[in-house]
Amino acid sequence: MSKQHFLFLIVIFWSSLSLAQEKYESDVVSEDAIIKALYETISGPKGERRDWDRLKFLLTPDARLIPTRPATEHKRVPCYLTLDQFIEQGDQWLIDNGFFETEIARTSETYGLITHAWSTYESKWTPDGKPFARGINSIQLMNDGERWWIVNMYWAAETENNPLPKKYLK
Repeated sequence: MSKQHFLFLIVIFWSSLSLAQEKYESDVVSEDAIIKALYETISGPKGERRDWDRLKFLLTPDARLIPTRPATEHKRVPCYLTLDQFIEQGDQWLIDNGFFETEIARTSETYGLITHAWSTYESKWTPDGKPFARGINSIQLMNDGERWWIVNMYWAAETENNPLPKKYLK
């Protein structure tokens, strides 16, 4: 590869990165905006691939997505995923099934440039369908002085033995 060809590829790469940043810039201007973008990014109809570039723009490079999984009937354990692992595990399932998740309540606490949001959600197969699940996303956010980032997201679905507390509902 010639030096000119290599430099051309670098310029193209940085140009496309810059366009992505401009495209999603409004998603990271506030806590409300980034959480709204998070829910929009994972939601979509059957047959539609999610905008994973948008989700990548919201999360820090080392962010973890941590669902809880049943270990036994009464015990749950965390499952630590990188964003790439989350996409690999969920991409085809989301395309095959369709999935819409919306925030129905939020409780947040902030100290300086960090925020912890308890975001109560409900999940549906269609935008106006009946909810089939509810739970809480525990979202760690950071503002680096220029924009908001999702540092980690840890979630658990509501169960019969673990109903949502009233304080996390509207």
